[in-house]
Amino acid sequence: MHDDGRGYFLETFRQDLLEEAIGHKVNFVQGNESKSFKGVLRGLHYQLPPYTQAKLVRVTEGSVMDVAVDIRKSSTTFGQYVSVKLTAQNKYQLFIPHGFAHGFVVLSDSATFSYKVDNYYAPEHEMGISFDDEQLNINWGMPHEILQISEKDRQLPSFDMMKKKFN
Repeated sequence: MHDDGRGYFLETFRQDLLEEAIGHKVNFVQGNESKSFKGVLRGLHYQLPPYTQAKLVRVTEGSVMDVAVDIRKSSTTFGQYVSVKLTAQNKYQLFIPHGFAHGFVVLSDSATFSYKVDNYYAPEHEMGISFDDEQLNINWGMPHEILQISEKDRQLPSFDMMKKKFN
C-alpha cells in the first residue's frame, strides 16, 4: 500500500502472488458484494461438489468477524475454525479454500463485504452449518441474542448432522 497526504493506493488482487501463497492455480469467475448492518450474521455456507468454491474475501466499508470452518473430512483440522477481523481500515483479505464453510457477522454499524469465487453459485448444491453449533463453539465477537439471522440460516443443521449426512 502507498499512503500519503492525498490518500492511498492499494493493489487489492495479484493472481501471481495469491497462487504463490496458496501453492496452486486459481481462476476466479464471479465477484460478489453485500451490504449488511450491525449484528447481521450470514453463514455458515458452503457448496457441494462439483460446485465447491474457494473465496477471496475483504471488507471495503465497516468491520466484520469472518469465520471459516474446515469441513474436509480427511484434514487434521477437520471441525476447527479460523476467525479474522476484517475491516476497511486494516484492509486484510482472507483466502478460503475449497472444503470450508464460511460466514461473517457485522461488528460496525454497517459493512460492505466483497469477495471473488472460483465457481458459480449453484443453489441446488448450497449447504450450511448452524452458526451456534455447540461442537464448533465459534466466538462471533458479539452476544447471540443481538444477532440478526435469516430464517434460512436459522434452519441450518448442526455440524454432527452435516457429518452424518455425508458419511
